[in-house]
Amino acid sequence: MKGEYLGWYSKNLTLVRCRIIGTQPLCYCKGLVLEDCTMEGTDFSFERSEVQAKVMGKILGVKNPLSGSIEADEIGELLMEKEYINPQRTVIKAGRIEKRIDA
Repeated sequence: MKGEYLGWYSKNLTLVRCRIIGTQPLCYCKGLVLEDCTMEGTDFSFERSEVQAKVMGKILGVKNPLSGSIEADEIGELLMEKEYINPQRTVIKAGRIEKRIDA
């Protein structure tokens, strides 16, 4: 699946073994589930989304997920701004996070 702003405002969307390509995907979603997906060039992913994601490989960037869990081998940039999210409602599991910003 390729596209800018892919899947914004989706409800109860489940993606299994998908390749997701493009900037700012899957933001403002409710009930989003990703199972064994890969992501390419996906900066600012999952903004304000309720998400359960298991991603193989690297996510370029994750921004202000609303709740749930995100698991990936690597995250390039993780942006968690307290005025937009409650960090206690989201679990981030990554083998490596290159840059984390808690603002």
